[in-house]
Amino acid sequence: MVSFADVKKAFERILPYVNRTPVLTSTTLNEMVGAQLYFKCENFQKVGAFKFRGATNAVFSLSEADAEKGVVTHSSGNHAAALALAAKKRTIPAWIVMPFNAPAVKVAAVKHYGGRITFCEPTQKAREETAEKIITEQGATFIHPYNNEKVIAGQGTAALELMQEIPDLDFIFVPVGGGGLLSGTAIAATALKKDIRVCAGEPKNADDAYRSVETGKIVFPENPNTIADGLKTSLGEITFPIIQKLVHEIILVSETEIIDAMRVVLERMKIVIEPSSAVALAAVIKSAGKVRLKKVGVIFSGGNVDFERFFKSLNERKEKI
Repeated sequence: MVSFADVKKAFERILPYVNRTPVLTSTTLNEMVGAQLYFKCENFQKVGAFKFRGATNAVFSLSEADAEKGVVTHSSGNHAAALALAAKKRTIPAWIVMPFNAPAVKVAAVKHYGGRITFCEPTQKAREETAEKIITEQGATFIHPYNNEKVIAGQGTAALELMQEIPDLDFIFVPVGGGGLLSGTAIAATALKKDIRVCAGEPKNADDAYRSVETGKIVFPENPNTIADGLKTSLGEITFPIIQKLVHEIILVSETEIIDAMRVVLERMKIVIEPSSAVALAAVIKSAGKVRLKKVGVIFSGGNVDFERFFKSLNERKEKI
């Protein structure tokens, strides 16, 4: 199991490469919730998301011999760009397997950071088989987006930084998809403050993490349909037991609650967060009674929004509401 010592090592390892992102506050949101909120803004991280922390820790943990052969992953999201940039920082190749229908903005980002893209059919089987072929041909090391101990330790550094600035938090909220950020946050936060409550927000339309904790076994998503497209993945074999042990609650939020949270951040804080980030704030707002008069940390996981796709999705959902 990943330890707090691993998170501290990751912090030192990635320090020269990552941004120390700001912790912001909002009087309006404090008044709305009735608590003191502290937002760790990973939307200002390199590649626009917390994913760069874990990818960088994984890449710079490789031996010289392994690093020379490069790294590979399959992802159509922020991890793809994060791994491409981390590899570029170490001047090693990164092979990125992406579905042919991946958002153009994501493909452009990976190309910009020097990732070598191989397109495949948009199925999990196709992604895995294509990545395995590259591993066989190139000898590259596979870096999973979240089910990887070095990645988890790297993601935990966001919470470590937050609690270096605000050490007396009562709660910390993050979104949950595959559980890399949540498990890393839980390890760091509970090590630094034993009685802190670690909570996650999850879309009601992609509630596999909630159901996994309820049933005691990993439940896989069944056609998740949520605007928070970064949270459609299932928990991993490494992240799940950490979450079972250290996370206090997973709060389900509706699509309307996600959109409303995203809007209030844009209107009141004047910053852009992606829908997956807004899930954490939506969970805080829904938990207002529980967090009243408390100090609450919220990790905004990223700010990469495909605005064309987002507004199209938003209009479609409005028509259904």
